[in-house]
Amino acid sequence: MTGLTKKRLFWPVVALLALLLGDLIASPSFFSIELRDGHLYGNLVDILKNGAPLILIAIGMTLVIATRGIDLSVGAVVAISGSLACLWIADHPDGIGATLVAVGLALGLSLVLGVWNGWLVAQLGIQPIIATLILMVAGRGIAQLISGGQIITINSAPYEWIGSGFVLTLPSAILIALAVFVLASLLVRRSALGLLVEAVGGNPEASRLAGLRSARLTWLVYVFCALCAGIAGLMISANVHSADANHAGLFIELDAILAVVVGGTQLTGGRFSVGGAVIGALLIQTLTTTVYALGIPPEAIMLFKAVVVLAVCLLQSPAFRRKLRRRRTPPAGQPAPTSAPEKVEVTA
Repeated sequence: MTGLTKKRLFWPVVALLALLLGDLIASPSFFSIELRDGHLYGNLVDILKNGAPLILIAIGMTLVIATRGIDLSVGAVVAISGSLACLWIADHPDGIGATLVAVGLALGLSLVLGVWNGWLVAQLGIQPIIATLILMVAGRGIAQLISGGQIITINSAPYEWIGSGFVLTLPSAILIALAVFVLASLLVRRSALGLLVEAVGGNPEASRLAGLRSARLTWLVYVFCALCAGIAGLMISANVHSADANHAGLFIELDAILAVVVGGTQLTGGRFSVGGAVIGALLIQTLTTTVYALGIPPEAIMLFKAVVVLAVCLLQSPAFRRKLRRRRTPPAGQPAPTSAPEKVEVTA
């Protein structure tokens, strides 16, 4: 059991299962799933569907963090991607062709933004938190310029399928996130790419001296992260049939970083876990769904989320677990405390 608790994904999985068990106890119908009009509905389906954008961004953020980086601009990229796609669809006739062009433009611009972040970090040597903070601030302004400061509403069935459609009873958003997860897992675990990312994050100078093109690899992970954020932006705007440059993707970068850290990836770079990031994203989305399902005031979401994430991080910390064991185990050479002996009265 001790070896099992040291596994990277043990505590995140335990926390997720414990939270779901608490939901089941508080609301016996929490796990109920209905099939209506050939589509699956229920709290579990909502967790997967609404958590799909966060899963996508967490996957991209995992590779960035693995290279000792950080990307604070993903929320802005979400807003830009959704605004550009909705603007194109609003200005052109409804149809699959217009949707394909809108998706292509949005993802193309997302790639350009990823290239910009990678250039600042890999080529100019700017600290990742500062480089991506630039786009985090400016990106909201770009999204506002694209949308004209207004909420763009659309009515396009092909585009709305990205966020609220169904395939074989399952929401399309879940399948898109699953496809990206499988692709990312194959690339980093079935090829040398994962080892190269870990090498660059573990010791950038040693990897450079060994002949690895660390700058090009760093550039690549920022582009991939921006692409994931662009897809998430399409998904979010398609789900609500509109683009809101002010609130789309707001604070999602913080949730993504939390998901990656909860999933067992160290902020210091090196070893990473794409599957752990997915579990972390599901944990955070389950927290949000739990708050609404159990009638907890929405104002408490951030506090509730922080408490649970803090508990998981403490359980993952080897130093914290060692301190707990020291309190339970007496020091060497010192006998364990025993109960006081009973007094025996002797009478003459």
